[in-house]
Amino acid sequence: MRTRIKFCGMTRVDDALAAAALGADAIGVVLTQRSRRCVSPLQAREIQRALPPFVTTVALFMDDESGFVAEAVATVQPDLLQFHGSETLEDCVRYDVPYVKAIAMGGGDPAPALREHSAAVGFLFDAHAPGEPGGAGRAFDWSRIPQGLARPLILAGGLTPENVAAAIRAVAPFAVDVASGIESAPGIKDMDRMRRFVTAVRQSEKI
Repeated sequence: MRTRIKFCGMTRVDDALAAAALGADAIGVVLTQRSRRCVSPLQAREIQRALPPFVTTVALFMDDESGFVAEAVATVQPDLLQFHGSETLEDCVRYDVPYVKAIAMGGGDPAPALREHSAAVGFLFDAHAPGEPGGAGRAFDWSRIPQGLARPLILAGGLTPENVAAAIRAVAPFAVDVASGIESAPGIKDMDRMRRFVTAVRQSEKI
């Protein structure tokens, strides 16, 4: 099975277009102000509208006010939402857009969130602790990921061109999600690192 690729934390149209040209399946725009990669809804809409067909736009939030999320969703019109905070099932489904729930693996038991978010279309496992934003470039012990998930597994947290192939071999995720591992600075993507990341993912599928 082909491993899907999401490049997250896009802040510039040119970076998003380059990612799409390299074969990224999804582009993430971060709308929570708690992140160093935060963009405004209008900036996110500009990125979303520049993308070619069949590249998914994912809008990321973290414990943001429901009014702000609703306004941002209406402005950006993303294909998918991604929630990184303590959002409840009700918080996530109210916008009538499919969503992914991030599971914080930096502490605590992931089981309650997995049970609660039965409506999520996927679970994204990241290295941050509960209450912390992602995108810090830290990895976690992949063996802690629960087995037998009812939804597709998306792996994040400290992935780089150098370690993503090993991560895929160890976890066999549906998709991998990367931000800091393909950057020269927060929100500024590095073309060479993006290219090498995609190449590493594709080569891992041939082993």
